[in-house]
Amino acid sequence: MRLATVAVLVPDYDEGIAFFTGALAFTLLEDTAQGEAKRWVRLGAPGGGSEVLLARAATPGQQAVLGNQHGGRVGFFLETDDFAASHARMQGWGVTFEEVPRHEPYGTVAVFRDPWGNRWDLIERA
Repeated sequence: MRLATVAVLVPDYDEGIAFFTGALAFTLLEDTAQGEAKRWVRLGAPGGGSEVLLARAATPGQQAVLGNQHGGRVGFFLETDDFAASHARMQGWGVTFEEVPRHEPYGTVAVFRDPWGNRWDLIERA
């Protein structure tokens, strides 16, 4: 078995696609209409791994946790082979980093937020 896909709640599909394909350099793999304003939107990271499925927050319960899918914890971990280049590109796209990059035994890391408030780690493994 392998983890194939993780869902990220977004307020709008096109807004989500713009962030992931622009700031994070993901590839749009699929965007299929499913009726009643629902779409199946899959994105792939440049280096492979699990896919991201954008899920539009459609119910009051989903909208209430938009940007807080993991209760304030870092819930997504994005690995890079070139931290400095990825960090600079993301900053150029207006990504908000909560801290300056720090060096840990496991690598270089900095926490950032997506446009909706979810916390992510950008990591270059040691």
